[in-house]
Amino acid sequence: MSNIYTDQEIAALIREPKPLPKDYKNKLALRGKRGHREAGLSVQGEQGNDFRVILRQSTHNPLDFSAILAVEVPGTNRVFRLRRYNSRTHPHTSRLERQTITYRYHIHQATARYQELGVDEEEFAEATDRFSTLDEALHCMFEDCGFILPEGAQMGLFEEMT
Repeated sequence: MSNIYTDQEIAALIREPKPLPKDYKNKLALRGKRGHREAGLSVQGEQGNDFRVILRQSTHNPLDFSAILAVEVPGTNRVFRLRRYNSRTHPHTSRLERQTITYRYHIHQATARYQELGVDEEEFAEATDRFSTLDEALHCMFEDCGFILPEGAQMGLFEEMT
């Protein structure tokens, strides 16, 4: 499988400033969808790339969640997952490193190496203690990935859940 993005291109996409629209909280309100709740938000980066923020949370287990940053691959109908902030409801093994994260919060990161392997581009993951809720995971993603909050905006999306 050929790489879509090099590690340098992935880093540039993550760093690209991504101004959030004023109504981003409304667009990230979770809605029911076959066993989980989901929300999505499109954001155009300052370099013209089209990004997607995708939130998922199990309806059966609210502690099972993901906050995903993806970029739309130009000229295709594909999204490329740059980062995924996951709950600790499952173990994860990064195949190439042969390291397993056992029931800990973790952050998946796209790499050229995993594209070359022909598996999910963001299969590499590292454990973290930076979040324990979906709201905190989203906050970490916003901090890590170049998002710009609208003037006067507060971070919390899910105050009733945290």
